[in-house]
Amino acid sequence: MSTIVIYKSKYGATKLYAEWIGEALGCEVKDASKVKVSDLKNYDRIVYGGGLYAEVINGVTLITKNQEILKDKKIAVFTTAITPLDLREYYDKMVIEKNFKSGLSDNIKVFNFLGKMIIDELSLVHKTALKTLKKIMTAKENPSDMEKLLIKLCDANVDLCDRASISPLVEYIKE
Repeated sequence: MSTIVIYKSKYGATKLYAEWIGEALGCEVKDASKVKVSDLKNYDRIVYGGGLYAEVINGVTLITKNQEILKDKKIAVFTTAITPLDLREYYDKMVIEKNFKSGLSDNIKVFNFLGKMIIDELSLVHKTALKTLKKIMTAKENPSDMEKLLIKLCDANVDLCDRASISPLVEYIKE
């Protein structure tokens, strides 16, 4: 069975995970900008990775807009973010609903990995968005726990990438 790992990475964490996964699976790894849906017909298993920005998986429309075409493929989608992984409601509800509007097909499984956010590496747009988000959240009279977490994450300067965390995805694809 042939496998490909595709990624869209803005700051490098997603690319790093894609490379680790490609190594573990012994398969080709490509930047999503170099892949068309027609290219995917040659693969039985597809791994797609994208950073998570306001619950949107970067570039995942390559998969979501083509679920019908890809219905016979085994697909793993992974995200990278600094949002703690124990927030299952966030990942299982908000992220899935926002990215897979017509529902998650039986042949697709989503995995989430901790990424990185180095403030000095962020684009001006992302720095501005973080400042705006923090301002909005701190102005709230009674912020929710999630809003409090968002305030804290706006100032994060961390690299949480962990190679060992890819194991469940790798096992899923190998099954």
